[in-house]
Amino acid sequence: MARTKKKPKGEGGLKRLRTAYTMTREHDRKIGWVCLAWFLGVGLVVGGLFWWFLHPIAGLVTGVPAGLMAALIVFGRRAERSAYARMEGQPGAAAAALGVLKRGWKVQAAVAVTKNQDVVHRVVGRPGVILVGEGNPQRVRNLLGVEKKKHARVVREIPIYDIVVGEGDGCDVPVKRLSKHVMKLPKNIDPSEVTDLLQRLKALDAMRPPMPLPKGPMPTSMKQARQSMRGR
Repeated sequence: MARTKKKPKGEGGLKRLRTAYTMTREHDRKIGWVCLAWFLGVGLVVGGLFWWFLHPIAGLVTGVPAGLMAALIVFGRRAERSAYARMEGQPGAAAAALGVLKRGWKVQAAVAVTKNQDVVHRVVGRPGVILVGEGNPQRVRNLLGVEKKKHARVVREIPIYDIVVGEGDGCDVPVKRLSKHVMKLPKNIDPSEVTDLLQRLKALDAMRPPMPLPKGPMPTSMKQARQSMRGR
């Protein structure tokens, strides 16, 4: 039986990096020059110090990794900024941005959807209940008001926040700052109360009628958002 050839270690990572660079360059034409400048600048400074005070070989050994690390950090930040720019205004952009919230947060995409593709997502955590709306700001405000009343009957005294996502008038926060905005909200309840709150919300969701879904797939994470935009 013939053995299957194993892929060289690191091939997948290099391919993903190349794909990310190609996608980022579509929005950020200077990304290559910026990363190169950081690589040379940090590499020369760090390497030069070790070269001067210790040994030339020490300068090379430290300068190249330091420059490479600086370039990768800058590339990662600019790639993330580019991904958010691509998502802005797309259905499911807020849900994708909320996908970075991990431990201690429960994100449920599209708890309420209208035929006009106005959507409300729900986040549950230490602050309480956060309702995030995306779509037409005026219509979303009305939809958030309805959802806030429904949730208030179930969660009782627990705080409920409502946020309209977007860049235009009537919006509270852009997509690129949504996750940070949510994480900065005050911690109003204990972790044990979060578990009880989720149980109450399950009862609310069980009473909901079937909702019209927006056209097309709705990404629920940054990774899915990038994959969906890659095929555009």
